[in-house]
Amino acid sequence: MPLLAIQSSSRSPLISLAFSKQHFFRKFTIPSVLLHAQTRTTAVTRSHSSTTMSTGLSSSSRSSHTINLPCQLNHPVEVVADPGVSEADFKNAVECSLFKQWLKNIQTETGMLANGEMLLKQVLIQGVDMFGNRVGFLKFKADIFDKETGQKVPGIVFARGPAVAVLILLDSEGETYAVLTEQVRVPVGRLILELPAGMLDDDKGDFLGTAVREVEEETGIKLSLDEVIDLTAFLDPSTGRRVIPSPGGCDEEISLFLYRGNVNKEVITQLQGKQTGLREHGEFIKVHVVPYQELWRRTADAKALMAIALYEMAQKEGLLPPLRR
Repeated sequence: MPLLAIQSSSRSPLISLAFSKQHFFRKFTIPSVLLHAQTRTTAVTRSHSSTTMSTGLSSSSRSSHTINLPCQLNHPVEVVADPGVSEADFKNAVECSLFKQWLKNIQTETGMLANGEMLLKQVLIQGVDMFGNRVGFLKFKADIFDKETGQKVPGIVFARGPAVAVLILLDSEGETYAVLTEQVRVPVGRLILELPAGMLDDDKGDFLGTAVREVEEETGIKLSLDEVIDLTAFLDPSTGRRVIPSPGGCDEEISLFLYRGNVNKEVITQLQGKQTGLREHGEFIKVHVVPYQELWRRTADAKALMAIALYEMAQKEGLLPPLRR
């Protein structure tokens, strides 16, 4: 029987590009997959122009540069900064993994530029939120047009990158319980009961490790890597084997994991109402334990509802290993 410990508390080749400004150069890198396959160096120009704000009271310079995509070589893409975006934030935005991954996605086999029917003309960087030294959230608008009709496709993007969530099911005295967290969620203005979850902190793609770490931070439950099952791995490869909760506005892709274990009733009691979270990071979390049969009615969390669907279908088709005793 696995132990359940409760605590109190393929890299793309890179090529070098140079930005010029007055009499000096600054270098950064962009994955070569984003650029023409036969082009080893691509000129990237940064220009500054005076732009009058809508109020007409002041002006600010706007940073910009141009990139060439292999799928539309005759149509360079201009990336420009909104007047409120600083030069430093603009540079961070263009170099960050969130923007690079979006450029990569639109050129994949299922990408929106793959069949040549769409054209990307410009990207406007509107907002950058830094998490320490990395870009955590990126807001931009892409001007994408249908070539046949000339109509613009809605292109507002909130980029936050990949994330994980874990469905924790604990069997105790003939009953199965699900472990949820209650957190203040400012975007929706209320408390939400949801699965333990979190964003990937770096570009290494350690989904499983992140899932195990988030469970410990948010619930105090220590899991081993080999005890956790990737539910999204059962999806068809064409899906990318992640779920996308809001593709109309956000790039977030979530890997959903499952843990099942046997515990005594005392563990259920200890978890119920437990205060957890990293206080220094503004996390104020309360743990809730609910009967699994009631879970689908007790939460509005899309992660939980998607995990239930994947779990039930995987169980129905006999894809899950037997529960360890």
